[in-house]
Amino acid sequence: MASPFDPACADHWIAHGRDPAHAAAIARAWHDFPDLAPDAPLAERQARGRERIAAMRPINDAIAAEGAARQEATNFAFTDRQVRDGKGSDRDIAVLRGRDDHGYSWDLANRYADGWYAAHVGWPHRYPDGIPCRASLEEKRGAYDLGFTAGGGDRTDLFDAARRTLAADMRRDNLPPAPSVTLAGRPLPGSWPKPGDAPRPARWSRRLAILSAGDIGGDPAWDFLGLLRARPGARAATVIVLTPAGFVSADDPDRSDVPARHLADPGEAARQLGHLLAYAEFDDILVTLQGHDLDLLDAIAPVLPLARTMERTRNSRLQQRTHLRTWLDRGLADGVTMAQGHIRWGKVIAAFYGSLGEFTARHVGPAPGRGHMVRVETRSGLATGYAAADGTPLTPEIIVSSKARLRPAMATALRTFAAATPIMAAARAV
Repeated sequence: MASPFDPACADHWIAHGRDPAHAAAIARAWHDFPDLAPDAPLAERQARGRERIAAMRPINDAIAAEGAARQEATNFAFTDRQVRDGKGSDRDIAVLRGRDDHGYSWDLANRYADGWYAAHVGWPHRYPDGIPCRASLEEKRGAYDLGFTAGGGDRTDLFDAARRTLAADMRRDNLPPAPSVTLAGRPLPGSWPKPGDAPRPARWSRRLAILSAGDIGGDPAWDFLGLLRARPGARAATVIVLTPAGFVSADDPDRSDVPARHLADPGEAARQLGHLLAYAEFDDILVTLQGHDLDLLDAIAPVLPLARTMERTRNSRLQQRTHLRTWLDRGLADGVTMAQGHIRWGKVIAAFYGSLGEFTARHVGPAPGRGHMVRVETRSGLATGYAAADGTPLTPEIIVSSKARLRPAMATALRTFAAATPIMAAARAV
């Protein structure tokens, strides 16, 4: 059993991480001013505590000073290393110059750098008094003034700021120029963006989804293939699954539903995928592979066809399902016309709304009877007189069964109305 902690023993303080010199001083203070017995008068016990605190004040001050010095040395070392590695900015160089040329501490060196940088880039002279600093106000302002002068500032010149601003425009920074990014003609699937609602909707027959076997089966709420097939018309989409045996069609009855693993032969995987995609053309591609499976697809990326929209799911499992649903919302069944574009969502007081083009779908509250009422409006009022592509009139008032279905229903209504025109309704009336 461990012995109880004795504050008058230096070894116990050392065991708790104190420096030997500090531990000895703290133990001496506790030895000279130990706690009185619990039954001693309160005034005497309080006086004893104040005596011990007074005896330990120099020790605590020394500990704080050593900690500040250690932190300052660490900060300077990091800045020095950044400059040596070519990662330091002009201000970092000024910080080191304040230390080397003027012997400033870390705080004062930063105030010196503030003044130097303000003059260097053409800013007006302004004391940064709001920045916390251990030095006095006079020392801070003195360091700032010295740096401002060293940076080329002249507070006596009326046109000083204008002159320095012009000079700063022609001066290069210490940092290297940002590397230019060259876009690849065939980006790897790992670099594809996450699905969004801005791309143009596509027919299911022109859509390709590459899933992992781990995304199929189990809980219906997490079965990506089940979520896809539940959409109207989605059976026309091409769905490929990566299994331990390789790439297979989702319609293949021999596919395995166990989690996929990295294939040993990328060449064989490329042959399988190429056979499944032979002569096929797509407008929209989604990849849900992650980790090693995605690395495999990157290795055989030339097999994939180029498409107008190429996206992949990412991050957590929950976010991947959200990305999948966003992609599914852009699917078009035969005979359906929907508008493209990003829907802007918002909330005013208790009213949830979404806007696309001239149309706004707004949740106005409970519907008569059961459900929730959604109204589609334009700037002139209720969106009446619109019809779908086949001439069917569109109803601007929609009843949604639950709040969980509000957003998908509003998105569908907005895209349907945005793809219709009043002329269609007028032509049908004639």
